[in-house]
Amino acid sequence: MFAYGVWSQMLKSKSQMLTRIPTVNVVDTPVSALLFESQIDMILGWARHRISKFVCVANVHMLMEAHWNQEFQAVLKRADLVTPDGMPLVWLMRLLGCQQQDRVAGLDLFLSVCERAQESGTRIFFIGSTEEVLANMRDRLTKEFPRLQIAGMISPPFRELTATEDQELVNTVNASGAQVVFVALGCPKQEHWMKQHHGRINAVMVGVGAVFSLYAGFQKRAPLWVREAGLEWLYRLVQEPKRLWKRYGTTIPPFLWLAAQQVVFNTYKRRGGPFGVVKRV
Repeated sequence: MFAYGVWSQMLKSKSQMLTRIPTVNVVDTPVSALLFESQIDMILGWARHRISKFVCVANVHMLMEAHWNQEFQAVLKRADLVTPDGMPLVWLMRLLGCQQQDRVAGLDLFLSVCERAQESGTRIFFIGSTEEVLANMRDRLTKEFPRLQIAGMISPPFRELTATEDQELVNTVNASGAQVVFVALGCPKQEHWMKQHHGRINAVMVGVGAVFSLYAGFQKRAPLWVREAGLEWLYRLVQEPKRLWKRYGTTIPPFLWLAAQQVVFNTYKRRGGPFGVVKRV
């Protein structure tokens, strides 16, 4: 009877992990339409079984890169989760029918996973950034999450790894027993990297971009009211104008144009045409 109960739970857990995740196409890229806590549950559920998955934390810049680059869009379409990072994505998803959708931002996801990982004993690995950033991260993680099991930290060289070096990295991660691997290599490099290592690294890989630098204190995060107003891009632009002005100038206007087109078309479809649904008499 006990064995049957355990087997039943395993089947139930497996079926939940295989459930199709609802998505909404945002400027032609499917974004996962799940609430914040549900996405964290999904990540930790996969991690418990050491299933090789990868998660992309999407913002306007990432979706526009995918819109212009079919190869990169194919990577995002292959991802197991694409979280809506940034209020513009959340607002658009709400306008497209997901009224309850909330933001699943990189740093919030990072903190929530670390918090819950220390309770469940989930082992975390960190790949990316510099040795200095990783050292600061380790100090802060040790203070804020004293029971977190850090499986390892690696700052890879800023060049393409040789086949031998890459295999050594994969072996190191897998041997560490890591269940979640946070990857901070920048967009789109980290997304391509996770796609290439899907099926090779036995863990859930999560691309978190600038989160390592934010958490380590090398960058400042925008205040909550700025984030909720959808103005985090402006806050970051003021901090790094030389690096970001071109990115934002070339991605935000076309995103707004495409988003407006999508909302109008979606409204048109729901109403059955320009004059609404024609009823038969």
